[in-house]
Amino acid sequence: MSVKDRCQVAIAGAGPVGTVIATLLAQAGISVILLEAGTDCAQDLRASTFHPPTLEMLDQIGITSMLLEKGLKAPVYQWRDRASGEVIEFDLGELEDVTRYPFRIQCEQYHLSRALASGLDDLTNADVRFGSRLLSFTQDADGVDLAVETMVGIEHIRADFLIGADGANSIVRKWLGIEFDGFTYPERFLTLSTETDLAAYLPNLSLVNYVSDPNEWLVLLKVPSVWRVLVPVDGAVDDAQLVSDANKTAIFDRLVGDGASVVTHHRTLYKVHQRVAQSFREGRVMLVGDAAHLNNPLGGFGMNSGVHDAFNLFEKLLPVLKGQAAVEPALSLYDRQRRQITHSFTQAQTKQNMAYMRNTDGSAHELRRRDFLAIQQDDQRRRAYLMRQAMFQSLEDAAAIA
Repeated sequence: MSVKDRCQVAIAGAGPVGTVIATLLAQAGISVILLEAGTDCAQDLRASTFHPPTLEMLDQIGITSMLLEKGLKAPVYQWRDRASGEVIEFDLGELEDVTRYPFRIQCEQYHLSRALASGLDDLTNADVRFGSRLLSFTQDADGVDLAVETMVGIEHIRADFLIGADGANSIVRKWLGIEFDGFTYPERFLTLSTETDLAAYLPNLSLVNYVSDPNEWLVLLKVPSVWRVLVPVDGAVDDAQLVSDANKTAIFDRLVGDGASVVTHHRTLYKVHQRVAQSFREGRVMLVGDAAHLNNPLGGFGMNSGVHDAFNLFEKLLPVLKGQAAVEPALSLYDRQRRQITHSFTQAQTKQNMAYMRNTDGSAHELRRRDFLAIQQDDQRRRAYLMRQAMFQSLEDAAAIA
């Protein structure tokens, strides 16, 4: 960037959402500084699903072809009854009249953020600064002043706007004093990654599988390099015990019958939250992605909804930056649309998915099984369900919010 410490938009956080909004703005000719505390885009092993409308959006910045090349196409996903072995399938291929991408792409999210960060290096109006941690900021009527810590000192940046894409522990949200309402589930999630082919043990396994069971439910996801097994664990149990060889072996004993032979490459524990910021915007500072909302991963809505935030904000912010629209009401509309849809769709749907998976009541489990079968067997209900799960309905609903 030709002007070292002055830009139109500063962005905190170089994850998938931060790199997407930075790329959108930079490709539109806006001067951008992207700040990342780490030395590289984080290799987060959780998010790996790209939904059809997200693929369409990312096509606008020329990155979907990379995801198609690196990832796995998953048109079919399954709800599986672990005890009976019953499989209820849903096929996104039925939406081929709605989208040119009637499937999910299974691909680790860091491929997206790293590719976009690399592409930003080629744009003279974009400056990606790794090892740069946002410490604090103040805003006035015309812009935002940032203090940024680097290895050698404190740098100061003046920006017209600041976007907080800095994750669940967002310093941007904290400095704004915005409440992060919601709750944290008592159980944690343990994710195990293995090259062992689970499809060799479980018949008719899809690339995306939600395995319901009153005793121990699972999510089984295939990404290009490994199978990922997500399992809930007691949040009060010691970390070392949960990631131990003994626990790994016991989980795979129940899954494939020979847990000792299964080699894992990652064993990752994390807390699971359902939280939404009370506001996604204050003055010239906006929140996107996990900085604005957190949800459990069932359905793969978290990263996708963050990318949808980025595109919605870009649509509102670009005319302001070009002098074609006023800050108000443009940015207030971003806040209303994305915050309301987070509550009405993302939070509601992920809570419902979690309730289905964690159920310990056999009669309730049977009722939900019957409901899924009824949805699958009814053309109209099945299409509506697919539109919701693929996130098309949430985008339509957001666009209708004035």
